[in-house]
Amino acid sequence: MSKAGMYIKMAAAFTILSVGGPAALFYFQPTDEELFKRYNPELQRKSLENRQGRQQDFDNFVTKLKEYSKSDRPIWEAAAQDEARTRANAAEDQKKAAAEIQKRREEIKRQAINGQ
Repeated sequence: MSKAGMYIKMAAAFTILSVGGPAALFYFQPTDEELFKRYNPELQRKSLENRQGRQQDFDNFVTKLKEYSKSDRPIWEAAAQDEARTRANAAEDQKKAAAEIQKRREEIKRQAINGQ
């Protein structure tokens, strides 16, 4: 066999694999609706109940990614900085709540002492 025949066979094999593989995947891969129909009724119900929450979480995630991508730093650094800021704010809010609870307790004690 000549070299030209070998090159033609290799080109044909390459074309079949590079075009046929993704085409077969597209043809045989089930759609989301087909997968949903295969669920048992209880899983379908749970999936429908949680769909809105998952969609909201995804939207928040994408919004944060867009926000992170606007900065000059890499996304993972911006995300880490935002996470640290969120933790600091949560700790500060927790301290404020604890102080408020302590204040209420003292006020209740004062009222109890004055009332007796």
